Amino acid sequence: MPELRKDPVIGRWVIIATERAKRPSAYVPKVEQKKGGLCPFCFGNETHTPPEVLSYRPANTKKDTTGWWIRVVPNKFPALQVEGQPKRMGEGMYDKMNGVGAHEVIVESPEHNISIADMEEKQVEEIIWAYRDRCIELHKDLRFRYILIFKNHGREAGATLDHPHSQLIALPIVPKRVQEETAGAAKYYDYKERCVFCDIIHQELGENVRIVAENDTFLSFLPFASRFPFETWIISKNHESYFIDIQKNGVADLARILKQTLRKIKYTLGDPPYNYLIHTTPFETDATPYYHWHIEVIPKLTSVAGFEWGTGFYINPTPPEDAASYLAEIANGEAGSAQVIPVEAS
Repeated sequence: MPELRKDPVIGRWVIIATERAKRPSAYVPKVEQKKGGLCPFCFGNETHTPPEVLSYRPANTKKDTTGWWIRVVPNKFPALQVEGQPKRMGEGMYDKMNGVGAHEVIVESPEHNISIADMEEKQVEEIIWAYRDRCIELHKDLRFRYILIFKNHGREAGATLDHPHSQLIALPIVPKRVQEETAGAAKYYDYKERCVFCDIIHQELGENVRIVAENDTFLSFLPFASRFPFETWIISKNHESYFIDIQKNGVADLARILKQTLRKIKYTLGDPPYNYLIHTTPFETDATPYYHWHIEVIPKLTSVAGFEWGTGFYINPTPPEDAASYLAEIANGEAGSAQVIPVEAS
Protein backbone atom coordinates (compact mmCIF):
# COMPACT_ATOMS: atom_id res chain seq x y z
CA MET A 1 0.00 0.00 0.00
CA PRO A 2 1.28 3.53 -0.71
CA GLU A 3 2.51 5.52 2.28
CA LEU A 4 2.14 9.16 3.24
CA ARG A 5 5.31 10.39 4.97
CA LYS A 6 5.79 13.72 6.72
CA ASP A 7 8.99 15.74 6.49
CA PRO A 8 10.00 16.52 10.10
CA VAL A 9 11.57 19.88 9.22
CA ILE A 10 8.91 21.79 7.28
CA GLY A 11 5.92 19.45 7.71
CA ARG A 12 5.50 18.72 4.00
CA TRP A 13 3.88 15.40 3.12
CA VAL A 14 5.05 13.09 0.33
CA ILE A 15 3.56 9.95 -1.16
CA ILE A 16 5.85 6.95 -1.33
CA ALA A 17 4.15 5.06 -4.16
CA THR A 18 5.21 1.53 -3.18
CA GLU A 19 2.85 -0.05 -5.72
CA ARG A 20 4.68 1.85 -8.47
CA ALA A 21 8.08 0.94 -7.01
CA LYS A 22 10.83 1.45 -9.58
CA ARG A 23 14.30 -0.05 -9.72
CA PRO A 24 17.14 2.01 -11.22
CA SER A 25 16.73 0.17 -14.53
CA ALA A 26 13.14 1.43 -14.78
CA TYR A 27 14.31 4.96 -15.48
CA VAL A 28 14.56 4.80 -19.25
CA PRO A 29 17.98 5.75 -20.63
CA LYS A 30 18.41 8.67 -23.00
CA VAL A 31 21.52 9.71 -24.87
CA GLU A 32 22.16 13.40 -24.15
CA GLN A 33 23.48 15.39 -27.07
CA LYS A 34 26.60 17.40 -26.30
CA LYS A 35 26.43 21.06 -27.27
CA GLY A 36 29.78 21.23 -29.07
CA GLY A 37 31.39 24.38 -30.44
CA LEU A 38 33.55 26.82 -28.52
CA CYS A 39 33.45 26.37 -24.74
CA PRO A 40 34.11 29.62 -22.84
CA PHE A 41 35.22 27.67 -19.75
CA CYS A 42 38.04 25.73 -21.42
CA PHE A 43 41.75 26.56 -21.25
CA GLY A 44 42.66 29.28 -23.72
CA ASN A 45 39.15 30.76 -23.88
CA GLU A 46 39.41 32.98 -20.81
CA THR A 47 38.65 36.11 -22.85
CA HIS A 48 35.22 34.67 -23.66
CA THR A 49 34.05 35.14 -20.06
CA PRO A 50 33.78 38.24 -17.88
CA PRO A 51 36.98 38.94 -15.87
CA GLU A 52 37.54 36.42 -13.11
CA VAL A 53 36.75 37.39 -9.50
CA LEU A 54 38.72 34.45 -8.08
CA SER A 55 41.09 31.84 -9.41
CA TYR A 56 43.42 29.26 -7.98
CA ARG A 57 46.55 29.31 -10.10
CA PRO A 58 50.35 29.42 -9.82
CA ALA A 59 51.66 32.75 -8.54
CA ASN A 60 53.53 33.46 -11.76
CA THR A 61 50.43 33.40 -13.97
CA LYS A 62 48.24 36.39 -14.75
CA LYS A 63 44.51 36.74 -14.22
CA ASP A 64 42.30 35.64 -17.11
CA THR A 65 45.02 33.49 -18.66
CA THR A 66 45.68 29.75 -18.65
CA GLY A 67 47.28 28.00 -15.68
CA TRP A 68 44.29 27.95 -13.30
CA TRP A 69 42.68 24.88 -11.77
CA ILE A 70 39.62 26.69 -10.33
CA ARG A 71 38.16 29.84 -11.84
CA VAL A 72 35.20 31.98 -10.71
CA VAL A 73 33.66 34.53 -13.07
CA PRO A 74 30.47 36.62 -13.11
CA ASN A 75 27.69 34.94 -15.06
CA LYS A 76 27.59 36.43 -18.56
CA PHE A 77 23.77 36.34 -18.42
CA PRO A 78 23.05 37.04 -14.74
CA ALA A 79 19.69 36.52 -13.09
CA LEU A 80 20.41 39.56 -10.91
CA GLN A 81 22.51 42.70 -11.34
CA VAL A 82 25.32 43.50 -8.90
CA GLU A 83 25.08 47.28 -9.32
CA GLY A 84 22.54 49.39 -7.45
CA GLN A 85 20.45 49.18 -4.30
CA PRO A 86 17.46 46.90 -3.57
CA LYS A 87 15.07 49.89 -3.11
CA ARG A 88 11.89 48.20 -1.93
CA MET A 89 8.72 49.71 -3.40
CA GLY A 90 4.98 49.30 -3.23
CA GLU A 91 2.64 49.29 -6.20
CA GLY A 92 -0.81 49.35 -4.69
CA MET A 93 -1.14 46.12 -2.73
CA TYR A 94 1.91 44.62 -4.49
CA ASP A 95 5.54 44.75 -3.38
CA LYS A 96 8.61 44.84 -5.56
CA MET A 97 12.31 45.72 -5.44
CA ASN A 98 15.23 46.14 -7.78
CA GLY A 99 16.81 42.93 -9.01
CA VAL A 100 20.09 43.44 -7.17
CA GLY A 101 22.37 40.51 -6.47
CA ALA A 102 25.52 38.69 -7.51
CA HIS A 103 25.47 35.76 -9.95
CA GLU A 104 28.74 33.89 -10.41
CA VAL A 105 29.96 30.71 -12.09
CA ILE A 106 32.49 28.40 -10.44
CA VAL A 107 34.41 26.61 -13.21
CA GLU A 108 35.30 23.39 -11.45
CA SER A 109 38.14 22.12 -13.62
CA PRO A 110 40.13 22.95 -16.76
CA GLU A 111 39.04 19.53 -18.09
CA HIS A 112 35.96 19.72 -20.27
CA ASN A 113 34.75 16.12 -20.07
CA ILE A 114 34.88 15.32 -16.37
CA SER A 115 32.44 15.43 -13.47
CA ILE A 116 32.87 15.63 -9.72
CA ALA A 117 32.11 11.90 -9.55
CA ASP A 118 35.37 11.19 -11.38
CA MET A 119 37.63 14.01 -10.19
CA GLU A 120 40.54 13.59 -7.79
CA GLU A 121 39.42 14.32 -4.23
CA LYS A 122 41.91 17.19 -4.04
CA GLN A 123 40.18 18.93 -6.93
CA VAL A 124 36.79 18.53 -5.23
CA GLU A 125 38.32 20.10 -2.12
CA GLU A 126 39.37 23.09 -4.22
CA ILE A 127 35.79 23.50 -5.48
CA ILE A 128 34.53 23.61 -1.90
CA TRP A 129 37.22 26.13 -0.91
CA ALA A 130 36.13 28.33 -3.83
CA TYR A 131 32.51 28.15 -2.62
CA ARG A 132 33.64 29.20 0.86
CA ASP A 133 35.97 31.96 -0.32
CA ARG A 134 33.29 33.60 -2.46
CA CYS A 135 30.68 33.32 0.30
CA ILE A 136 33.00 35.01 2.79
CA GLU A 137 33.72 37.82 0.34
CA LEU A 138 30.08 38.40 -0.62
CA HIS A 139 29.02 38.20 3.02
CA LYS A 140 30.76 41.57 3.45
CA ASP A 141 28.21 43.22 1.12
CA LEU A 142 25.40 44.46 3.38
CA ARG A 143 22.90 44.41 0.51
CA PHE A 144 22.91 40.62 0.47
CA ARG A 145 20.99 38.49 2.96
CA TYR A 146 21.50 35.02 1.53
CA ILE A 147 23.79 33.10 -0.83
CA LEU A 148 22.66 29.98 -2.64
CA ILE A 149 25.31 27.69 -4.13
CA PHE A 150 23.95 25.19 -6.61
CA LYS A 151 24.97 22.89 -9.44
CA ASN A 152 23.00 21.89 -12.54
CA HIS A 153 24.40 18.73 -14.12
CA GLY A 154 22.93 17.78 -17.51
CA ARG A 155 20.48 19.55 -19.80
CA GLU A 156 17.36 18.20 -18.05
CA ALA A 157 18.68 19.74 -14.83
CA GLY A 158 19.21 23.16 -16.42
CA ALA A 159 22.87 23.09 -17.47
CA THR A 160 23.41 25.03 -20.69
CA LEU A 161 27.14 24.23 -20.96
CA ASP A 162 28.75 20.80 -20.74
CA HIS A 163 31.93 21.97 -19.01
CA PRO A 164 31.80 21.14 -15.26
CA HIS A 165 30.66 24.17 -13.32
CA SER A 166 28.41 25.27 -10.51
CA GLN A 167 26.84 28.61 -9.65
CA LEU A 168 26.37 31.07 -6.83
CA ILE A 169 23.65 33.68 -6.45
CA ALA A 170 23.69 36.27 -3.67
CA LEU A 171 20.20 37.57 -2.89
CA PRO A 172 18.81 40.66 -1.14
CA ILE A 173 16.09 38.48 0.43
CA VAL A 174 15.98 35.08 2.15
CA PRO A 175 14.34 32.47 -0.13
CA LYS A 176 10.95 31.13 0.93
CA ARG A 177 12.21 27.54 1.05
CA VAL A 178 14.99 28.49 3.46
CA GLN A 179 12.52 30.49 5.58
CA GLU A 180 10.30 27.41 5.78
CA GLU A 181 13.22 25.25 6.87
CA THR A 182 14.47 27.66 9.52
CA ALA A 183 10.95 28.26 10.85
CA GLY A 184 10.21 24.52 10.97
CA ALA A 185 13.52 23.80 12.69
CA ALA A 186 12.90 26.58 15.24
CA LYS A 187 9.42 25.22 15.98
CA TYR A 188 10.83 21.72 16.53
CA TYR A 189 13.51 23.15 18.85
CA ASP A 190 10.97 25.15 20.84
CA TYR A 191 8.97 21.96 21.44
CA LYS A 192 11.78 19.43 22.03
CA GLU A 193 14.80 21.62 22.85
CA ARG A 194 16.80 19.64 20.29
CA CYS A 195 17.95 20.30 16.73
CA VAL A 196 15.74 18.45 14.26
CA PHE A 197 18.70 17.85 11.94
CA CYS A 198 20.79 16.39 14.76
CA ASP A 199 17.85 14.14 15.66
CA ILE A 200 17.61 13.01 12.03
CA ILE A 201 21.32 12.17 12.01
CA HIS A 202 20.99 10.19 15.25
CA GLN A 203 18.01 8.22 13.92
CA GLU A 204 19.53 7.53 10.51
CA LEU A 205 22.75 6.24 12.09
CA GLY A 206 20.72 4.08 14.47
CA GLU A 207 18.42 2.57 11.83
CA ASN A 208 21.08 2.33 9.07
CA VAL A 209 18.53 1.71 6.29
CA ARG A 210 18.82 4.94 4.30
CA ILE A 211 22.55 5.65 4.60
CA VAL A 212 24.57 6.10 1.40
CA ALA A 213 27.99 6.87 2.88
CA GLU A 214 29.63 8.31 5.98
CA ASN A 215 32.98 9.37 7.35
CA ASP A 216 34.23 11.00 10.55
CA THR A 217 32.57 14.33 9.81
CA PHE A 218 29.70 13.83 7.33
CA LEU A 219 26.71 11.60 6.67
CA SER A 220 25.10 11.00 3.27
CA PHE A 221 21.57 9.56 3.41
CA LEU A 222 18.19 9.49 1.70
CA PRO A 223 15.56 11.47 3.66
CA PHE A 224 12.69 9.50 5.20
CA ALA A 225 10.20 11.71 3.32
CA SER A 226 12.19 11.97 0.07
CA ARG A 227 10.40 14.11 -2.50
CA PHE A 228 12.15 12.47 -5.45
CA PRO A 229 13.65 9.06 -6.19
CA PHE A 230 17.26 8.87 -5.02
CA GLU A 231 17.13 12.34 -3.40
CA THR A 232 20.15 12.39 -1.10
CA TRP A 233 21.27 14.75 1.66
CA ILE A 234 24.81 15.34 2.92
CA ILE A 235 25.07 16.79 6.41
CA SER A 236 27.74 17.36 9.04
CA LYS A 237 27.58 15.01 12.02
CA ASN A 238 28.51 18.00 14.18
CA HIS A 239 26.01 20.80 14.64
CA GLU A 240 27.01 23.64 12.31
CA SER A 241 24.77 26.57 11.37
CA TYR A 242 26.90 28.15 8.64
CA PHE A 243 28.54 26.56 5.63
CA ILE A 244 31.32 29.16 5.75
CA ASP A 245 32.42 27.87 9.17
CA ILE A 246 33.68 24.65 7.59
CA GLN A 247 37.32 23.97 8.48
CA LYS A 248 40.23 22.24 6.72
CA ASN A 249 39.48 18.70 7.92
CA GLY A 250 35.81 19.26 7.19
CA VAL A 251 36.54 20.31 3.62
CA ALA A 252 38.53 17.12 3.01
CA ASP A 253 35.78 14.93 4.46
CA LEU A 254 33.08 16.82 2.55
CA ALA A 255 34.98 16.46 -0.72
CA ARG A 256 35.34 12.73 -0.10
CA ILE A 257 31.67 12.11 0.68
CA LEU A 258 30.38 14.44 -2.06
CA LYS A 259 32.44 12.61 -4.68
CA GLN A 260 31.43 9.23 -3.24
CA THR A 261 27.73 10.14 -3.25
CA LEU A 262 27.74 11.53 -6.80
CA ARG A 263 29.76 8.54 -7.99
CA LYS A 264 27.22 6.11 -6.55
CA ILE A 265 24.38 8.05 -8.19
CA LYS A 266 26.24 8.19 -11.51
CA TYR A 267 27.03 4.50 -11.71
CA THR A 268 23.73 3.28 -10.26
CA LEU A 269 21.53 5.41 -12.52
CA GLY A 270 23.70 5.91 -15.59
CA ASP A 271 24.91 9.48 -15.06
CA PRO A 272 21.50 11.14 -14.64
CA PRO A 273 20.95 14.87 -14.75
CA TYR A 274 20.86 16.23 -11.21
CA ASN A 275 20.87 19.37 -9.13
CA TYR A 276 22.58 19.90 -5.85
CA LEU A 277 22.28 22.90 -3.59
CA ILE A 278 23.64 24.10 -0.28
CA HIS A 279 21.20 25.38 2.34
CA THR A 280 22.76 27.41 5.14
CA THR A 281 21.68 29.82 7.84
CA PRO A 282 20.86 33.33 6.47
CA PHE A 283 23.44 36.07 7.04
CA GLU A 284 21.33 38.14 9.42
CA THR A 285 20.68 35.20 11.74
CA ASP A 286 23.10 34.43 14.56
CA ALA A 287 24.41 30.87 14.80
CA THR A 288 21.42 28.92 16.05
CA PRO A 289 20.99 25.71 18.07
CA TYR A 290 18.22 24.62 15.70
CA TYR A 291 19.41 25.02 12.08
CA HIS A 292 22.04 22.84 10.42
CA TRP A 293 23.55 23.56 6.98
CA HIS A 294 23.36 20.71 4.46
CA ILE A 295 23.59 19.74 0.80
CA GLU A 296 20.58 18.36 -1.09
CA VAL A 297 21.29 16.24 -4.19
CA ILE A 298 18.27 15.75 -6.46
CA PRO A 299 18.54 13.46 -9.52
CA LYS A 300 16.08 14.42 -12.27
CA LEU A 301 14.29 11.10 -12.71
CA THR A 302 10.63 12.16 -12.51
CA SER A 303 8.58 15.13 -13.67
CA VAL A 304 6.54 17.42 -11.45
CA ALA A 305 2.97 17.29 -12.81
CA GLY A 306 -0.52 18.54 -11.98
CA PHE A 307 -0.96 16.75 -8.65
CA GLU A 308 2.29 18.11 -7.28
CA TRP A 309 1.57 21.67 -8.43
CA GLY A 310 -1.98 21.50 -7.07
CA THR A 311 -1.19 20.05 -3.65
CA GLY A 312 2.46 20.69 -2.80
CA PHE A 313 2.78 16.92 -2.28
CA TYR A 314 5.33 14.89 -4.22
CA ILE A 315 4.99 11.33 -5.48
CA ASN A 316 8.13 9.23 -5.13
CA PRO A 317 7.99 5.85 -6.93
CA THR A 318 11.21 4.53 -5.33
CA PRO A 319 11.14 4.22 -1.52
CA PRO A 320 14.29 5.75 -0.02
CA GLU A 321 15.10 2.47 1.74
CA ASP A 322 15.18 0.69 -1.63
CA ALA A 323 17.17 3.51 -3.23
CA ALA A 324 19.76 3.31 -0.45
CA SER A 325 20.16 -0.43 -0.99
CA TYR A 326 20.68 0.08 -4.74
CA LEU A 327 23.30 2.77 -4.08
CA ALA A 328 25.01 0.53 -1.54
CA GLU A 329 25.54 -2.10 -4.24
CA ILE A 330 27.84 0.32 -6.07
CA ALA A 331 30.78 0.16 -3.69
CA ASN A 332 33.32 1.66 -6.07
CA GLY A 333 31.08 3.09 -8.80
CA GLU A 334 31.88 0.62 -11.55
CA ALA A 335 28.44 -0.25 -12.94
CA GLY A 336 26.14 1.19 -15.57
CA SER A 337 26.76 3.70 -18.31
CA ALA A 338 23.32 4.79 -19.55
CA GLN A 339 21.85 8.23 -19.08
CA VAL A 340 18.45 9.04 -17.69
CA ILE A 341 15.26 10.55 -19.07
CA PRO A 342 12.62 11.94 -16.71
CA VAL A 343 9.39 9.93 -16.44
CA GLU A 344 6.00 11.05 -15.19
CA ALA A 345 5.47 10.48 -11.48
CA SER A 346 1.71 10.71 -11.63
